[in-house]
Amino acid sequence: MKQLVLDYIKEHPGRSSKEITEAMEGKISLATVKRIINELTGNFYIYAEGKARATRYYVSPLFAPIDMNEYYSKEVDERKVQTGYNFELIPNVLNKVNLFTEQEMTELSSLQDKFAKNFASLSDEQKHREMERLGIDLSWKSSQIEGNTYSLLETERLLKEKQTAAGKTKEEAIMLLNHKDALDFIVDNPGYLQQLTISRIEDIHSLLIKELGVDRNIRTRRVGITGTNYRPIDNEFQIREALQQTCDLVNSRANVFEKALYILLLLSYIQAFNDGNKRIARITSNAILIANGYCPISFRTVDSIDYKKAMLLFYEQNNISAFKQIFIEQFRFAVETYF
Repeated sequence: MKQLVLDYIKEHPGRSSKEITEAMEGKISLATVKRIINELTGNFYIYAEGKARATRYYVSPLFAPIDMNEYYSKEVDERKVQTGYNFELIPNVLNKVNLFTEQEMTELSSLQDKFAKNFASLSDEQKHREMERLGIDLSWKSSQIEGNTYSLLETERLLKEKQTAAGKTKEEAIMLLNHKDALDFIVDNPGYLQQLTISRIEDIHSLLIKELGVDRNIRTRRVGITGTNYRPIDNEFQIREALQQTCDLVNSRANVFEKALYILLLLSYIQAFNDGNKRIARITSNAILIANGYCPISFRTVDSIDYKKAMLLFYEQNNISAFKQIFIEQFRFAVETYF
């Protein structure tokens, strides 16, 4: 019944609860429709405009659930997408919403409390060892998402013993080592990204692309993204403005989980650099978590294809639903696995 109501609102935006009930042709009572609407509103799937009898309902493009299999059953040129950067998204949409439902925040806060309790009971040596373990997992998975072919065991050997794997390129080893350097810098300077700035994002990016032949600082030319018709901004000044809006948005939020998720999504969406955008997003997100005493995330169990699909969904539809679930699942995994 819930999906029936949601589908109707999606196809007929701006209808009242009475009109929705009448459209159900006796399948659902008005009381049930109102209960479903309250649930959908609480999950951010829909939002209301107006008051009392003038209240009308609309599907939220940010949070509405999407069938990923159905969405990606269409080829890239068949999907109806936002082909350009949405200039309204940060200043006029994201700054007016909460990313997590009450139920999601209850779970995340409970997990963070569990982490804080466990972390406080560890010795400095144990904390160092667990952070090293998480760092290896993060370096491996973050690089794998970008096409790196090192296995987890090969990554561990490289980062601990500086021993490269046979048959792998020099660039793959450098990518992994750069992840370690960036994470080491964040751990050694935990307050560095307490306040987010463009220059500090550029500093972390410089660590990640060191010796990889990638241009430093904000890009000045167009970039394309494989697998989508979405095209990021190609104007250097607009890129810098979008980055500043992102910094302002993150800095304005008290909710650390929102800060971390915003930066994961938006640094990838803006594509401010010629290369390394998703890597800088994952490292910066973790830097925010660490700066605020929260459990960092390794992304170890996420499927690389699922990660990319969830991110492309945000690029193409500005829909956060799939990626938000990845974030929650990976935070839960981190708390239950490390420290």
